[in-house]
Amino acid sequence: MARMIDRLLRKSGSNWPETAAVPDGKRIYAIGDIHGRADMLDELLYDIEKDAGSLDAAQLIFLGDYVDRGDDSRGVIERLIKLQTEHEDAVFLKGNHEELLLDFLEEPEDLGHWLDWGGEETLESYGISTVGQPKPTLAEQWFALAPKSHFEFLNALKIRHVEGDFLFVHAGLRPGAPLEDQTDADMLWIRKRFHNASADERPDYVVVHGHTPTNKPVDAGWRIGVDTGAVYGGLLTAVVLEGTTRRFLSVAD
Repeated sequence: MARMIDRLLRKSGSNWPETAAVPDGKRIYAIGDIHGRADMLDELLYDIEKDAGSLDAAQLIFLGDYVDRGDDSRGVIERLIKLQTEHEDAVFLKGNHEELLLDFLEEPEDLGHWLDWGGEETLESYGISTVGQPKPTLAEQWFALAPKSHFEFLNALKIRHVEGDFLFVHAGLRPGAPLEDQTDADMLWIRKRFHNASADERPDYVVVHGHTPTNKPVDAGWRIGVDTGAVYGGLLTAVVLEGTTRRFLSVAD
């Protein structure tokens, strides 16, 4: 209760977003949409390790959209699984592209548009040619060829995560709705309605998200966007949060 009152009091002040803090002793690196760019992920992790002194000194939070469009979705998943085994406090959130991938496995005929949204590249990274193949056959091949650990990883992804005054989610939150009323669709897919939320519709947390690509990271005070279009020739970005400070690390294509 004291924590909630403190948050509400600070939010009511004009400098609420600037006073938002992560828990004492933590340095968080929240990483935006990777989309199959395993090479850029390796570069960014190298820079994070240098910045933090070691990866053990950093809490890594991944904001989803690991697969599709880039040419090495399999490599990205393998790297993330390795990080998960080595860093028990690392957080892996689901993006809308992971949802589409999992839904395609369940209903390949109805979710065939996933292939046009970057799914073809994902299947190719597992050695599966999509040329002339019926959609159910593609789903069966992927299920047969992908390591079991990849399915376990994808099925265990979280939808949201809170650290101190920050909420981490793939896309954003539905304006004006309490956190318990947010749906998975809201948090995985929302864009403009969230970005354009009026001051009285914004959540009690500063929201850190990806999903909507921009040329450079966005710090709007009450929300921080770190999808900087890695798969489109842009940057792969992490926001670094420590105390009340926030800064960005990015690597270029």
